[in-house]
Parts: sequence; C-alpha cells; structure tokens
Amino acid sequence: MTSAPIQTATRIDRRFAALKQEGRGGLVTFVTAGDPDHETSLALLKGLPGAGADVIELGMPFTDPMADGPAIQAAGLRALTNGARMTRTLDLVRAFRQQDNETPLVLMGYYNPIYSYGVERFLADAGKAGIDGLIVVDLPPEEDDELCVPALKAGVSFIRLTTPTTDDARLPAVLANTSGFVYYVSVTGITGAGSASNAAIDEAVARLRRHTDLPLAVGFGINTPEQAAAVARVADAAVVGSAIVRQIEANLDADGKPAAGLVDNVLDFVRALAQGVRSARG
Repeated sequence: MTSAPIQTATRIDRRFAALKQEGRGGLVTFVTAGDPDHETSLALLKGLPGAGADVIELGMPFTDPMADGPAIQAAGLRALTNGARMTRTLDLVRAFRQQDNETPLVLMGYYNPIYSYGVERFLADAGKAGIDGLIVVDLPPEEDDELCVPALKAGVSFIRLTTPTTDDARLPAVLANTSGFVYYVSVTGITGAGSASNAAIDEAVARLRRHTDLPLAVGFGINTPEQAAAVARVADAAVVGSAIVRQIEANLDADGKPAAGLVDNVLDFVRALAQGVRSARG
C-alpha cells in the first residue's frame, strides 16, 4: 500500500481548531445533493452555515445506497428523479463557494459514482469546486491506492468511518491514511437506525482517543437537540443526517414538491440542533 503524503492545514483542520479554541463541540449536518430538487438543495446548502452547521456533508446520490436507511434512500431517489448527477453536485458546491469560502464541505457516498466519473477527473474537479474531504463508505483501507491516497495527494481529506465492531486490532489500519476527522458510527446497521446509549458513546470516544489525535465526530441515531448536546459533551462534533432529511420530506406537498416554507422550516430545525450543541459545554 502506498503511503499518503502529509497535508497542509485545510478548512476542516481550521474549523476544528476554532471549535477547540471556543471550547465547544461542532455540528456536522448531512443533506443529499439535489434533494428535493436542485434549486431547493442549493438554498438549503447556502443556509446551513447561518443556521449553525460547522461542517457540511453533501451526499452524492446513488442508485444502490446499501448503507443508508429509508430516509436517505428516499432523498437520493428524489434527487436522481429530478436530474441529480455528479456534475450538478459539483455545480452546487461551486455556487456555495461563491458566498462561503470558510465552511468545510465533505462529499459522502459510494465509490461507483466517483469511479464512473473518473478518479483523476473527479479529484481535479472536486478540488477546484471547493470540496475539502471525502467519506466513501464502501472502500476499505485495503483499497487506499484506489482513491484515498490519490485524494490526499490532491489535497482532499479522506475521512474514515469506524464502528462499534472496529476493534483495537483493526483500528490502526482504518486510521492509517485518515485525515480531517474520524467519523464514529455509533450504532451498527443502516443510517437512521436506532440510537446508542450515552455510556456506549463515552466509552467509544475514549477508546478512539487512545488511537488518534484527529477530531472525533459521532453520528447515526442523533435526532434531537438533546441527543446532539449529549454527543457534543464528549466528542468534537455531532453528526445529524437522517433527522434533517426527514424534515425535508415532511415539508413536501402531496406531489412530492417543496411546500412553502420548506427551507425555513428545515433551517429552523438545524438552528435548534446547533443551539443544543452550543449549550453542551456551557
């Protein structure tokens, strides 16, 4: 396996350093690119930082999202039905960067759309558009030469998932080329499935800190400001995805079109999450 180059400080690094200086955990939000349509997706994306998102994960729609639960699967289908594709996802990023050059943006999803686009072309276009990191859920460390190492060489962080079943023997391989932050999946299974106990999260965060100095973000099963606050007390950030996506779905009309107030309602929910996170260490 090829070793990864040492990266210079990125937007992700700067944001987590700022959070540490402020003495608080961060809020990482997930939305699917193009959900429910391109224009609404862009409005949501542009509004997330002002609503309190410290880092934004932008899902790459894919036809076979095997690790995602019903909410995010439905979001991907809505996006694809309304013309989402990789070129349009990168268009969203470019439009976002016209007004915001500070908030870290991470693309999350599966390898197939990247492979189809072409790895070299994808990394060049994503970097120019303003992407800071990648989370690719179906590429294990054994395949780091496929995308992880080229991404790091291109200046794009490669963020790895760890789970309750990632034991101490496996962690060094998982963390070897990880950069930006480590995403701890607090429950086994698909997105949106159940919630881990606070005690289990506390124990997992403590164990991971023995293996890495990277910031730790905890996600899966965080649905309320109170749950986000509990995570932010021990981790460097709480990740909320399915709960936000369900808010989008709840603000669609009978025809699946955005109802009046969708963007404001979703961003109000994000504000409540952000207030919870910000109060966690107060």
